[in-house]
Amino acid sequence: MQMQPLDHKFAQPADLFGHLENLMGQLDAPPTARTAKLTATTTSKKARKLVEEATEVALDAVADNCDGLIAESVDLLYHLAVLWHDRGIDPAEIRAEMARRISVLGIAEKLPKKGPARKRLKQTKRPAQPCALYRNGTQIGPVALSTAFD
Repeated sequence: MQMQPLDHKFAQPADLFGHLENLMGQLDAPPTARTAKLTATTTSKKARKLVEEATEVALDAVADNCDGLIAESVDLLYHLAVLWHDRGIDPAEIRAEMARRISVLGIAEKLPKKGPARKRLKQTKRPAQPCALYRNGTQIGPVALSTAFD
């Protein structure tokens, strides 16, 4: 796939969350039929689409297809924003959690499962309550992963 030349006015580093917020603001009255159809589907279908896009990102990375990796990453972010919108999550909540992790860990990385960093994170307050769903082995909350997206 040949990528179009980059218009740098849309590629400012600090604007990623701004772009996601703008996108989410459009989801209440989607500007295209395709987005309207997606926003009208079930949460399960939106989640499946997010997983599909994440898989495509990973496959392009392994195939060393940088153009595909960039294009699929944008698709992944789009579908993530759609899912956030569906669940009523504001990008500011994501920013706040990233800031909390940076303040404790020095980087907004995946949460440690054990050790002193995990203890420090437990001592800090989250800005909002975590999602009711949690992942534990082959389960997402009370739902087996094999049936989570039925």
